[in-house]
Amino acid sequence: MKLANEVAFITGGASGVGRAIVERFVSEGAKVAVFDKSVDRLKELEQTFGDDVIGIVGDVRQLSELKTAVNQCSEHFGKIDTLIANVGIWDYNMALVDLPEDKIDQAFDELFHVNVKGYLLAAKACLPQLVETRGNMIFTVSNAGFYTNGGGPLYTATKHAVVGLVRQLAFEVAPYIRVNGIAIGGAMTDLRGPASLEMDSRSVTSMYKEWYEDDDLEAGKENIAAASPVGRILQGEDYAGSYVFFASRDDNVPATGTVLNFDGGWGIRGIRRKTGSEGLLEKLKVKASEGL
Repeated sequence: MKLANEVAFITGGASGVGRAIVERFVSEGAKVAVFDKSVDRLKELEQTFGDDVIGIVGDVRQLSELKTAVNQCSEHFGKIDTLIANVGIWDYNMALVDLPEDKIDQAFDELFHVNVKGYLLAAKACLPQLVETRGNMIFTVSNAGFYTNGGGPLYTATKHAVVGLVRQLAFEVAPYIRVNGIAIGGAMTDLRGPASLEMDSRSVTSMYKEWYEDDDLEAGKENIAAASPVGRILQGEDYAGSYVFFASRDDNVPATGTVLNFDGGWGIRGIRRKTGSEGLLEKLKVKASEGL
């Protein structure tokens, strides 16, 4: 087992990709502390994995709660070898033209506080433990950290910021801690949106149901799978192995400051749409001048 006797601290590990990472890490011999806001899902994890997993309730936007959780993990398992900063929210591709003017401030703060500050605070909280074990940090990025149309401007900006965070922290903590990122693509998960945009009750799965009538849901999934370079819709478990690779002390010694594009090939798709401005003029109720 690649992670025998290793201890991981995972934020946002109670559902979706995070949940799949927990399952894979346990199967590879690791002990895992999961920091998440869902009491029920954390209890389910502990019941499923027994002594291999502890669940800790908290908010990634609060350094004090993260530090308490990190200390609890260290006391319970004796150390921390890997931090996986994974918690995140998505703006469901909300374009600038559609952002309500009276909600921009709140939406900006919420997305950056969860997607960027949440990673920074987790790194801060785990720093002493990871130096002691010469461990590693792994940040979940997104294909939106490199390409357009993986989210709206707010989400895309947060993921570009995470790429910068990976590189800067890798510089600051070398050679004691390795810091890397994994730019995953879409997956059928429970990923939610910001409450400030009234998207906190939406999930990726529910989004597919909005796009397609129930009778056409399977056909809709087939259409999306056909558009994917790998030929199918991905699940959380499809991404989990990449986290094992970066956490492994045998495999990832040369890697720090890197971000793996591990998104199902969306970045190599051919040109299908010229721009994303369809409907822009109608929404703004303006007429653009012709030509440049």
